[in-house]
Amino acid sequence: MKSCVLLPASLYVVIFVFISFDLNNTRPIVSLFKLLQTDTSLKVIDSSLEQNEEKLDRTITSNPNKNVYFGDLHVHTKYSFDAYVFGVTGTPDDAYRYAKGASVKHPLGFDLQLREPLDFYAVTDHGFFMGMIESYADTTSQISKKDFTKPFHNLNADVASNTADENLDTFPARTAMFSDVVASTINMPYFDLHPKVMAAYFTTNVQLALKSFDYKVHKSAWADMARAAEEHNDPGNFTTFLAYEYTTSTDTEGGNLHRNVIFEGSKRPLRPFTRIDSLNPEDLWTWMDELRERGVDSIAIPHNGNGSNGNMFEMETFEGGPINRNYSSKRMRNEPLVEVTQVKGTSETHPLLSPDDEWADFEIMDIRVGSRPPTYSMPQAGYVRDAYLRGLTLDWFGQGNPYKFGLIGSTDTHVLGGSFDESNYWSKVGILDGTPESRGTIPLTQERIDTVRQGLIDANQPVLLIDREQGTYMDVGFDQWGASGLAAVWAEENTRESIFKAFRNMETFATSGSRIKLRFFAGYDISSVELDSSDLVSQAYEKGVPMGSDINYDNDREPHFLVWAVKGKHGAPLQRIQIIKGWIDTNSGRPEEMVYDVVCSDGLVVDPITHRCPDNNAKVDINTCKISDDVGAVELKAKWQDPEFRSTDNAFYYVRVLENPTCRWSTWDAIKAGYKPRKDLHSTIQERAWSSPIWYVPEDDGFDIIPLGLSLIHISEPTRQAEIAYGVFGVKKKRGGGGGGGGGGGGG
Repeated sequence: MKSCVLLPASLYVVIFVFISFDLNNTRPIVSLFKLLQTDTSLKVIDSSLEQNEEKLDRTITSNPNKNVYFGDLHVHTKYSFDAYVFGVTGTPDDAYRYAKGASVKHPLGFDLQLREPLDFYAVTDHGFFMGMIESYADTTSQISKKDFTKPFHNLNADVASNTADENLDTFPARTAMFSDVVASTINMPYFDLHPKVMAAYFTTNVQLALKSFDYKVHKSAWADMARAAEEHNDPGNFTTFLAYEYTTSTDTEGGNLHRNVIFEGSKRPLRPFTRIDSLNPEDLWTWMDELRERGVDSIAIPHNGNGSNGNMFEMETFEGGPINRNYSSKRMRNEPLVEVTQVKGTSETHPLLSPDDEWADFEIMDIRVGSRPPTYSMPQAGYVRDAYLRGLTLDWFGQGNPYKFGLIGSTDTHVLGGSFDESNYWSKVGILDGTPESRGTIPLTQERIDTVRQGLIDANQPVLLIDREQGTYMDVGFDQWGASGLAAVWAEENTRESIFKAFRNMETFATSGSRIKLRFFAGYDISSVELDSSDLVSQAYEKGVPMGSDINYDNDREPHFLVWAVKGKHGAPLQRIQIIKGWIDTNSGRPEEMVYDVVCSDGLVVDPITHRCPDNNAKVDINTCKISDDVGAVELKAKWQDPEFRSTDNAFYYVRVLENPTCRWSTWDAIKAGYKPRKDLHSTIQERAWSSPIWYVPEDDGFDIIPLGLSLIHISEPTRQAEIAYGVFGVKKKRGGGGGGGGGGGGG
């Protein structure tokens, strides 16, 4: 009897010893244990639902010249750990209903509703601990019986019935819960010999080794997100995408590296790949590649490079190794788009990076995502224009271009939907920023000052208050946020297949909230397109390539560009269209950039020396937010040629469209409450749109770059010598047709 007990126990311990060896790579032979492992994140589930007869029988009209569709690919509901802490109890179904035009409730009780419905939408709840916080709060759940869940019990049970002030009183506790309690709760592994640790190893699912994780709850939330996406997908009218957020960061300074993973169709993994599986985004791409081999295509869309402290677009890999062509190709295969604008700031460029760009200081959030207290984020390697230049630099050295991506906008709303409206702004984190007082745009009452100060002290949180001329304000960093943004695509029809193809082709653009329509083409024969022709678009597709594409070298010919923008229904008149050019000097590798105004409103003409439009004198009355109604344009279009084009320079071009100035949301907050806008905040903004770039790819001249210090690198192994030959460490080809990129079109 004794041996019957000891034998299994001994075997159990031996298995754990071997697992330990394997995990620590101390005994290579133990890697044979991996043959017994499975990976639950690679198990494919088909979430398709039986379509109703109307959807099956519907004929969808396809437009070969493509339609513009607007949407949001970054939306959170109650299944996100932080959204639930912020008081959000809305479901994915509620989010999709909101996108289609229905009214939903904010946690503070007021209604949220769009001025006009969207065309496509994706709920992207955090894969990390998806659904868990709601389960902690539900005192009937199994996991809620564990002691560590007590701070969450009935967290949002009274939100709907509370007054707004009662909910606002929970601000300090919720702030502490977001900053400290969630992190300490999650980091609670079982002891090494626990059966769940063994289960985590053999299923390659690290989450199972955590006391704070309930796999059934997690899978249930993910399955419900899939069901909602399927039920609300309405081909031809409204498109949904199954998606989630991969919420990773650097493990030292907290540099944001978040991505949203968007699946093309109804097939999905059993569970999402999360930061608990790996902090390294390169492991995410490997997982996506493996799913693609199983018939499940997806793309990942990075966001908030502005809050990454210079980690989003680095010149080396996550682990500090050299970037090579394989890395560049892998990244661009999986990340063809970047979210350039959202509530937490715009990541186009920064005044420190583009000092000669008068419009660079637009909705800049210069703090790291989620930092407490708000901590400065270095701008280098955090903004897309800088990333484009870095990509050209890497390509110049023969390492490929890992930053050859298109652009979209989205919101990152945590309250089911964004407002896209400066005059009716509700920010994004529920109870924490749902009022002008909590956003720092009007002063606090003395009672609220006392409540907030004492509450934050009791919760061991920084007391983030600031004195200004009209009183004391909250100083949490919410005043740097904005009413942005939208994803826009040019697609043949409003279906998953067509819109996802546009993502892949990078025929996409971003807006800060206005529904500006933007076309951008380039090619060697674009100059022959008639701007006033009824078939302008079909001519442009025939004689050139659209945004997201390459123009390849053609015997020193110079390409021409065509831009066309139309104001949104609720937007201000257009002021100007600009083309931003970035290039690498062919001799020195020095990155350069230039902003060109290419067409002006009101019949004004671009100055050929400064490349700027004259001021059209559009005004804003800061006391009423009334704007000039007699200047600006409904539509702007033009053909343009680069006055400083050199056929040997690797270059990118993207379009920026600017509206006339209007009041910023913070100004609207102040004047509605009877206060003056804060002097230290921008009182106005110029809403805008950004196209995906078109890249000019010069002829490969075969010139090799030999980095200084190559002879100092001690390389003796044959494999490393081979890597030199292939351009990983040493001699590197300067150009190879834009290696690693993958533009959406050919040579015009």
